[in-house]
Amino acid sequence: MQADQHVVPDATPTIARHSFAEDVVALVSGTLITAFGLYLIKSSGAVTGGTAGLVLLISQLTSWPFGLLFTAVNLPFAVLGWRRRGPRFVASSVFSVLMLSGFSLLQPRLMTLDQVNPVYAALLGNLAAGIGLLIILRHHSSLGGFNVIAIVCQDRFGWRAGYVLLALDATVIVLSAFTAPPSTVLLSAAGVAVLNLVLVVNHRPGRYPAAL
Repeated sequence: MQADQHVVPDATPTIARHSFAEDVVALVSGTLITAFGLYLIKSSGAVTGGTAGLVLLISQLTSWPFGLLFTAVNLPFAVLGWRRRGPRFVASSVFSVLMLSGFSLLQPRLMTLDQVNPVYAALLGNLAAGIGLLIILRHHSSLGGFNVIAIVCQDRFGWRAGYVLLALDATVIVLSAFTAPPSTVLLSAAGVAVLNLVLVVNHRPGRYPAAL
């Protein structure tokens, strides 16, 4: 008798794509968590990175509604997303941006933070924002702005999106140094590190092909 031959498994397993309903539920959940995180960050007086952090900084300086500013700033990045990732990605990102803008407008109406430890609020807020953004990225979407740049760099050059966002976020933190005291800048830098650590560890090329 011949010895049993080893069966070689298929080296390219089938990728289980998300359904439309799964994407919608995930994007609603991700944007809600992100909005909650940004609300905590704003309540702490700190800023965060990315386009959201830039808009948050502008809203603190001008008192303009975060949701409206966030939508306006993200419009130019739609062109880049369309060219590099296609109309489905842009449509999904627009949905995420609008959902985040809406949830951000609702946060102060549904919840007030009279007393909050700024360090705890900043770190927890960035952790929540990072988790929410991770959910969004893994469902073929983004929050526009710096997210689009990071995703394009990851697709084209293999750079981890978390590292790209960390570099861009550092720019926002530097800008905040012109208007915020050193303690706030240090707290903001620590929060940005927490947010991007979530992405560096959990969102990298080849780890979650269903998101591509």
